[in-house]
Amino acid sequence: MYRVKPLLTLLLLVATSSVVALESDSQQPIELAADSVDIDEGKGLSIYKGDVDLRQGTIRLRSDIVTVYQIGLDPQKVVAEGRPAKFEQRLEKGLVKGEARRMEYEVNSDNIILIGDAIVIQGKDSVRSDRIVYDRINSVVKAGAAAKGKQRVKISIQPQGK
Repeated sequence: MYRVKPLLTLLLLVATSSVVALESDSQQPIELAADSVDIDEGKGLSIYKGDVDLRQGTIRLRSDIVTVYQIGLDPQKVVAEGRPAKFEQRLEKGLVKGEARRMEYEVNSDNIILIGDAIVIQGKDSVRSDRIVYDRINSVVKAGAAAKGKQRVKISIQPQGK
């Protein structure tokens, strides 16, 4: 019994740390790389162009153009546009990926809004629509009319392997 307790404690510690890391994504710094940037501090606006790579915690966003809206030095909203713009996030259950022509991410929110030819993929399962709202903390997806979209939702769920 003595050996089981340390192993159980270690497993609980590892599981808990991954949950905390995911929930703390919004508290992590945003790191950006791009071919060029135009910054207007007076308007609180930064526009990154060309092979933009944004990272915050376990989230990675890649696109052609990223516009960051900020108040003072604090980023408030990130808008990514691309052909397509793509994101991925590591979760306890694995990697979640998404892509769309436009993505909007409220920094202090849990949602990433995918607009135009949107798709969210986890494992072999996928959701497609013109508009998808992805709650990145709770791993909840709303699509189509539930996300104020206009197109029907197409879902693909693969059978679980035994």
